[in-house]
Amino acid sequence: MTTVREMGEIGLIDQLARMVAEARLQSPDVPGFRLRLGIGDDAAAWDIGAGVMVSTTDTMVEGVHFIPATTPWSDAGWKVMAANLSDLAAMGAAPLCAMVTLGLPSQLALSAVEELYEGMLEACTRYRLLLVGGDIVDTPHFFVTVALSGACAEVPLTRASARPGDALAVTGPLGGSAGGLRLLESGAELGSEWAQALMRAHRRPTPRVEEGQRLLHAGVRCAMDVSDGLVTDLTKMCRASGVGARLDAVRVPVDPALARTASGDALQLALNGGEEYELLFAGTSALIERMVTELGRGAVVGEVTASNPGRVSVVDGEGQELSLSAGGWEHLRR
Repeated sequence: MTTVREMGEIGLIDQLARMVAEARLQSPDVPGFRLRLGIGDDAAAWDIGAGVMVSTTDTMVEGVHFIPATTPWSDAGWKVMAANLSDLAAMGAAPLCAMVTLGLPSQLALSAVEELYEGMLEACTRYRLLLVGGDIVDTPHFFVTVALSGACAEVPLTRASARPGDALAVTGPLGGSAGGLRLLESGAELGSEWAQALMRAHRRPTPRVEEGQRLLHAGVRCAMDVSDGLVTDLTKMCRASGVGARLDAVRVPVDPALARTASGDALQLALNGGEEYELLFAGTSALIERMVTELGRGAVVGEVTASNPGRVSVVDGEGQELSLSAGGWEHLRR
């Protein structure tokens, strides 16, 4: 087994640069964008036409965000790209280019890094995203950080634009990723169609890049992605907008595979699971209902309220508030 120490930093950079070149990534279809300098110089450089530049970054740490026993290296590569792409989707932006920082233990197998890059390059190809450079450091524990840039032609979607009376909606079913992680950690049989669907939901989430751009172009102004759990992320939206919210439990779309396999707690996982990368968005009832219809996926799940700013209540079909177990992801509180 060849390790990254045996390959060395320069050799590894050359190898990864070859992988990127062989992937023949397509330049994003954004007017005015043209890459001038990619991998090989001190910095990347590109031309950008009129519009708004959007940047984000996300990190995955082995043992915190994934373990190879449940998430193969190629899937970890896909997921770190998906997390960043989802942030851009939540702004209504089109992805442009990414930079990758690798923290590598010297005894890590070279094949692990190659598989990681294969997953990242799959995502880059799928979402027409250029990989233009990065950095490599020697660390005791593996991590990968992606910094991603995008652009939109108008004011981006924000989480601070919800208004009392707005309808709330999500772009798709929730809870599948959490259900998949639970199955993988339990060692349960993964041969069934439903188990495979949950496993894919956890390992290969789909960032809603196209949906985010369609929402922005249609006149929606408030959105964010569901990365830490629906209730947790809606609470963030409420705090940013200075409003409250009510979720109707019966309207929250539960992943069908999760509903098939979960033992009575499917709703809890849908509300608190996280790593979904569906979009949560708000606007006038007419606009939001029309967008759910036009997108052909997702559902209206609740309403923005003027009372109790920063608080989210979840009610049943009779309007009675439900008591929820703690959930959602928050770093430094685990």
